[in-house]
Amino acid sequence: MTLGLEGQHVVITGGTGGLGQAVVQAFVDAGAICHLPVHGPVAIQLATGVEQTGNVDLTDEHAVAAYYAGLPSLSASIHLAGGYQGAPIAETSRADFERQLQLNLVTAFLCCREAVKAMRRTGGGRIVNVGSRASEVPSGGAVAYTISKAGVAALTRSLAEEVRPDGILVNAVVPSIIDTPANRAAMPKAAMDRWPKPADIARTILWIASPENRLTSGALIPVYGNA
Repeated sequence: MTLGLEGQHVVITGGTGGLGQAVVQAFVDAGAICHLPVHGPVAIQLATGVEQTGNVDLTDEHAVAAYYAGLPSLSASIHLAGGYQGAPIAETSRADFERQLQLNLVTAFLCCREAVKAMRRTGGGRIVNVGSRASEVPSGGAVAYTISKAGVAALTRSLAEEVRPDGILVNAVVPSIIDTPANRAAMPKAAMDRWPKPADIARTILWIASPENRLTSGALIPVYGNA
């Protein structure tokens, strides 16, 4: 399944994480050239078709701008980078709250902004963010995380309207708990068979980020599995 992505350049943030590896593999299989900004030094070279750039802090405005400015013409930008910290509000410090905003919302905002600049120069593209079921169906106990992901949802919807005339489509996938090694270790007694699998989420991202998606924009697409 190539979906018109052969030889196309795609940014994937968070590309070395549990979901990120599956997304990178899906795009490589579709023939895309994947560009991965890495927070620390590049430890190992990944597969053919994957280009990593080390020491890119996605919370740093100037670093993100410089990274995108040095890329070839982009077909898509996929923003998976983020993090989770759960705690009741009485146990959540301002630093905890701001850290979640930085990791989840600021990174998405800065990458969206620079992707839009790049795509406007070439006449369009696709942007995909990652929200969370927590912001759509809050359960409590992770207020900082929930607020940060609600911001990602609002960013996605608002930006989709702003850049529609530019031929840029903006969507988000909204997963529940993803079946990754880290989540299995953190919740060993959970019903893991009900969690959505990274490869399945990756296929959804692949389609909405491809040229085959000609209409869908501003959508928050639930990828809950049976959870």
